[in-house]
Amino acid sequence: MRTTALPQTDLSPSAICLGSSNFGNGIAPADAFQLLDAYVACGGNFIDTAAVYANWLPGEKNSSEKTIGRWLARSGQRSRIVLATKGAHPELATMHISRMSPAEIVDDLETSLRNLQTEWIDLYWLHRDDPTRPVAEILDTLHGQVLAGKIRYFGCSNWRVDRIAAAEAYAAQRGITGFVANQMRWSLAQIDPAAVGDPTTAAMDDETYAFHRRTGLAAIPYSSQAGGYFQKLAEGSEIRPGQQKTYGTANNRTRAARVQALAQETGYSVSQIVLVYLTNQPFATIPIVGCRTVAQVKDSMSAADIRLPIGQVAWLAREDR
Repeated sequence: MRTTALPQTDLSPSAICLGSSNFGNGIAPADAFQLLDAYVACGGNFIDTAAVYANWLPGEKNSSEKTIGRWLARSGQRSRIVLATKGAHPELATMHISRMSPAEIVDDLETSLRNLQTEWIDLYWLHRDDPTRPVAEILDTLHGQVLAGKIRYFGCSNWRVDRIAAAEAYAAQRGITGFVANQMRWSLAQIDPAAVGDPTTAAMDDETYAFHRRTGLAAIPYSSQAGGYFQKLAEGSEIRPGQQKTYGTANNRTRAARVQALAQETGYSVSQIVLVYLTNQPFATIPIVGCRTVAQVKDSMSAADIRLPIGQVAWLAREDR
């Protein structure tokens, strides 16, 4: 399994990251254990979760983190896992109220450490941003937790590029390590911003892409397979209404045709090619995959070692004008 050196760190996560958004509630703990076992058996070592994950489903609160914590305790794998989790997310019932104060960030981190049954987090994400708070206050809070040994590195999720740039400038001024990665919504499928129901999220756009290319900041995209959109088109399966609203454009249908053509030419699966588009970017990019079956884990992980000529990767997303 190929690993990717994360710039500004000594972390070497696997080229595919395992997501866990429904672990414990939507995906039963026993089934989640099987997915985690299969992921590690395939050579994976990078697991991503969040304090809020699966809280939108009936069942145990913070079930994703707690399920992973139980698996880590059972498996004895903590020392080889690059463990990432996210905090500072608004309460689901009051998404308009930010939770980005220093006290809330630290409290979320402490809760995650208990849930995950670990003494440290390798990569701690801020799940959302509050543009009204100075980046200095936020970074000083996170750096304090690095000094305390509770996190090794930190990153941002769903931040706008101007705020990321401001945070990086402050970190450089202070002589500390700032954000080492950015987690955003990104896949080969372009999204219609107007169709996204949550305005606190952020997707890869031209400005953000240019920032990553210029600075080398690592990207760890979620929704990396667009919920299986290209796979469903290839199979002739039904596209959910919400998925159709977000991805159902003529441009994405053109991209789907290219994916299928390249799959036929190379012998790779549709899902592999969708992931390879991300893993073959000019800056470190590690897609997060959300798998529900062991077969999906194995198929996704097999994309990690595939390399495509840069021209083929560019052709997949080329804009025809």
